Amino acid sequence: MAQAIGFQIPRSSKRPKLATSSSRYSDALSIAGQQGLLSGGRTLTVRGRMPSLLVEQAKKKTGIQSDSKLIEAALANIVAADEYGDWLLAQRGTVSKDLDLEF
Repeated sequence: MAQAIGFQIPRSSKRPKLATSSSRYSDALSIAGQQGLLSGGRTLTVRGRMPSLLVEQAKKKTGIQSDSKLIEAALANIVAADEYGDWLLAQRGTVSKDLDLEF
């Protein structure tokens, strides 16, 4: 076991389970639903021409077969996207170089 600052960090031989694509999109739809974005009638028609291979691979990866549901999942994924990476990069240089981190 590794030791860091007075406490034990357990090591596991198992890797953390990665979220599957379908669960990721289910989570995105859940977040959009919690924000009230999926309520109300389906009144807007969204159309576009897409490369068939792109649509085929997206359906295979998500398990979604309906074109409408696929677009809904994609839009929900955009809305629910984690912006931590952008925030983290924006923090660069905000901590004083004189800050004592006790190293």
